[in-house]
Amino acid sequence: MDLSLTPEDIAFRDEIRAFLDAELTPEFRAWGKLTRSFTSDYDITRRWLQTLNARGWGAPTWPKEYGGPGWSAMQRYIFDRECAAAKAPKFFSMGVRMVGPVIMKFGTPAQKEYFLPRSASAEIMWCQGYSEPGSGSDLASLQTQAVRDGDDYVVNGTKIWTTFGHMADWMFCLVRTSKEAKKQDGISFILIDMKTPGITVRPIITISGDHEVNQVFFDNVRVPVRNLVGPEGQGWTVAKYLLEFERGGVYSPVPAEILEDVEAIAEEPAIRSRAAQAAIANMALEYTEKRVFSGLQSGGNVGAISSLLKIRGSELTQTASELAVETSGLYALVEQPDALTPVSNAEPFGHPDLVTAMPRHLNNRASTIYGGANEIQRNIIAKAVLGL
Repeated sequence: MDLSLTPEDIAFRDEIRAFLDAELTPEFRAWGKLTRSFTSDYDITRRWLQTLNARGWGAPTWPKEYGGPGWSAMQRYIFDRECAAAKAPKFFSMGVRMVGPVIMKFGTPAQKEYFLPRSASAEIMWCQGYSEPGSGSDLASLQTQAVRDGDDYVVNGTKIWTTFGHMADWMFCLVRTSKEAKKQDGISFILIDMKTPGITVRPIITISGDHEVNQVFFDNVRVPVRNLVGPEGQGWTVAKYLLEFERGGVYSPVPAEILEDVEAIAEEPAIRSRAAQAAIANMALEYTEKRVFSGLQSGGNVGAISSLLKIRGSELTQTASELAVETSGLYALVEQPDALTPVSNAEPFGHPDLVTAMPRHLNNRASTIYGGANEIQRNIIAKAVLGL
């Protein structure tokens, strides 16, 4: 299998680079460089998505029939890699990457017409209502209820670790619509307007000092039945389809970006040696991703290999983040929130390219948990691939 770039791929890469050179303002680059999570500042991310959408690239993974550019899997890979290398604002648009493909496959014509263009343009930003207290890895045990009342569902319960729930416009949510069937069969997938009365969002401040995640409470929240995606009681099938997109993305650019800074700055031979080993491992991940995307161009499906990519990508991200902290030395212990905000003009302590090392390291401790804990991903591989 030839995984090298074709002349067409190289021309496409050059087009992406020219666009980034023209559209990445100093402000965008500054926020991208200071990103310490899987996504940049929320408002900056929204503006960057709107810039991409003006070029027709707001939904890079979508087919043309739904407003996307219709790129091949390899073109999508090149796009992600070039954006990371150029320090563009990082974004994981839940509308584009997660709920959008679900609406394409399971949504009604009205849902497609309303939500897809607004998600691609960042007019609507989404959050995910999956995990609950006591129902994380065992997602099928969720207890948030949706009881049918005429043309509405009445939703009661709570969701936790809801990323950007305090800023999102809509939530795609798993709810229990039946307790009579086995637990997987009693779940439904619904879309909830976050401005609906009865919704309360409470912040959860993480160890990195960031406010990204929240706990969301539903107190007799009325959701129109027309916001049901797929048949009632088939939400588990819809959720599994969505998780392939959440876990099956491109992971190698993030460790590569961190390791490039480490290799340029580190002086300790032991750190440089470990950084080289991590870079080799990340190169193997990159070629695995290319092999997967090459297969997708032939009509294949991500399937269980999305779990493999998620495991290896999250672990290498943590390894790279730890090396960045070690390279920073004592400066990593300095809490300097002003230096993490471009508009403050604060001078950072330590090397400016490593000012995000500690908060990024702390934030990335969760990367092996969110999107499905890595232990669960290994169980999926054992069952689906090894037949155990």
